Amino acid sequence: MDNQRLILFIVFSFSLLLLWEAWQGKNAPAPVAPGSTSAPATGAPTPSQALNAPVAAPAQAGGFAKGQRAVVETDVLRATIDANGGDLRELQLLPYRETEDKNRVFSLFEDAKTRPYLAQSGLVGEGLPTHRSAFQLNPGTYRLAGGATQLEVPLVWVDPATGVRVEKTYVFKRGSYQIALRTRVINGGTQPIDLTPYYQFTRHGEAPRGESFFLHTYTGPAFYTDARKFQKVAFKDIQAGKADFEKTADNGWVGVVQHHFVSAWLPEGSVKREYYTRALGDGLYSAGVILAEGTLAPGQQKTFTVPLYAGPQTQTMLEKTAPGLDLARDYGWLTPLAYPIFWSLEKIERIVGNWGWAIIILTILIKLALYPLSAAGYKSMAKMKKLTPRLQKLKETYGDDRAKLHQAMAEMYKTEKINPLGGCLPILIQIPVFIALYWVLLAAVEMRGAPWLGWVTDLTAPDPWYILPIVMGITSILQVKLNPQPMDPMQAKIMMIMPVAFTVMFVFFPAGLVLYWVVNNILSIAQQWAINKQVEGGAKPASGKA
Repeated sequence: MDNQRLILFIVFSFSLLLLWEAWQGKNAPAPVAPGSTSAPATGAPTPSQALNAPVAAPAQAGGFAKGQRAVVETDVLRATIDANGGDLRELQLLPYRETEDKNRVFSLFEDAKTRPYLAQSGLVGEGLPTHRSAFQLNPGTYRLAGGATQLEVPLVWVDPATGVRVEKTYVFKRGSYQIALRTRVINGGTQPIDLTPYYQFTRHGEAPRGESFFLHTYTGPAFYTDARKFQKVAFKDIQAGKADFEKTADNGWVGVVQHHFVSAWLPEGSVKREYYTRALGDGLYSAGVILAEGTLAPGQQKTFTVPLYAGPQTQTMLEKTAPGLDLARDYGWLTPLAYPIFWSLEKIERIVGNWGWAIIILTILIKLALYPLSAAGYKSMAKMKKLTPRLQKLKETYGDDRAKLHQAMAEMYKTEKINPLGGCLPILIQIPVFIALYWVLLAAVEMRGAPWLGWVTDLTAPDPWYILPIVMGITSILQVKLNPQPMDPMQAKIMMIMPVAFTVMFVFFPAGLVLYWVVNNILSIAQQWAINKQVEGGAKPASGKA
C-alpha cells in the first residue's frame, strides 16, 4: 500500500470513527422485555425485603397525581414541590436556556405526561408515607429575597391511628444547585419503626430535547461506589433486566445523567444502602437508593438529611459536591487527553474572556507543540510532490507490473531519503486531539450558549450559517492541492471528494470544533506552503527528518 492509499485509509477510518462515536448508544438496537426489572442482589441489607412495594409502583393513568403545590424561586432555581408524595416535580435552571428555543428557561425536571422527570422520596414499610402519600403543604410561592441565604419549605404527614409523624423539609441555598431534603420521623406510637428511607428519580427513557445524531451523549441512570466507581446503566438494559451495577454498599450515590446536566441523590456518611433500578412501563424508569437508618423506638425521633444535586455539569462544582460526581461529565475514551485540553481552554478563557478565542489560541499552541512532527511529515510530502513526474514516468515504464513498479519506487525513495509514510504524520497526530476536543465541546457546559463572533452565538451548537464548515471545506481543498497528486486517477478523485464529504459532515458538528479545524487547516497550509517552497528551491526545511 503506497503513501496515498494509506492516507486515504486513514481519512476513511477517521470518518467511520466519527460516525461510530455519534451512533454508539443512540441507535444500537435495544432488547425488549416488558415488565422485567433489575432484581436486587442476594445478601442485601434490610431494605431489600420491601423493595417491590412502593418503590416500583408505576405512574397513575394520565400522569402523576397532583396535590397542592409550592413554587420556590432562588437566584438560580425555580422549583415546584407537590404535596402528593412531597415530590420535586419541576425544576428550572434559570441561568440556562433550552437548546431549541433560546427564549425558554431550561427545565431539568418536568411534570409532563409524555416526558416526566421527577425526584421522589419516601419510607419503606407498612403505615409509613411513600412517594404516593398526601402530605400537608402550605401552597404558594416561596422566594429567596433580600439578604437571605437559605429558604426552607416544610411538608408534614401524620397518621392519627399510630401517632407517627413525618416531616419533610426542602432546604434551598442562594447560588446553589444543591437542595437538601431533611426528613424528621417522630414515633408517637407504641411499636418500633424500621427506618428505611428511599430516594429515587423517575424519568422517561428518551434523550433530552435538542439531541441530534452528531451531538449525542449518554442519557440514563448512573451509580457511583468506592468499589466499582462510575457505572452507567442504560434504559435498554433496565428494560431487559440486564442492568449491571453495584447493588449494595455503605457509600456512593445514584444519579441520572444527560447532556450538560446531572441530578444525583448524595447520601452522606457510611449508612448501609441498596441501589436499584426499575422499568415501570409506558416508557418510564426509576433509579434510586434505599438507606438503612436503623430502628426508631416509641417516643423517639430521628432526623436524616440527603442532599440532592440537580444542575449543570460544571467541572469545579461537581468536584466539590461529592466524590466521583465529576465523572458524570463524560469525556469519552480519550479522557486523559481531553481533561488537560479543557483545563488549558479554561485557563486561556479566563485571560481572554471568550471561549472562541480560547479555542483559537489553544489550536496555535497545539500546532506549535506538534510542529517538529508535522514539519517532518510535510517535508516528506513536499519531496513526494517534487518526485511526482519521475514516479509517473516509472508507472509508464513498468505498466501493469506492480511488483517491479513498487520495487523501483522503493529504490527511488531510498535514494532520495524519503519516508513514504511520513506524509501520514500530519493526519495521524491530529486525530486524537480532534476527537478529544470533540468530547470536550460536547461535555463542557461552561461553553453552552458561549458566543464567539457575530453569527456564532453558541460554540457547542452547529454553525447556523454554515460559514465555518464552508471555510473548512475550502481550506481542506487547498491542502489537497498542496499535497502530491496520486498517480491513480480514482484515488485523485477520492482525495478531492473527501473535503466535500467532510464539509457536509461538519455542518452538524459544534461550531467550536469546526473553528478548531479551520484554524488548524490555515496553520497547516501556511506551514506546508513554506516547506514546499524550501524543498522546491533546494533549501533545507526548518525542522525534522523525513
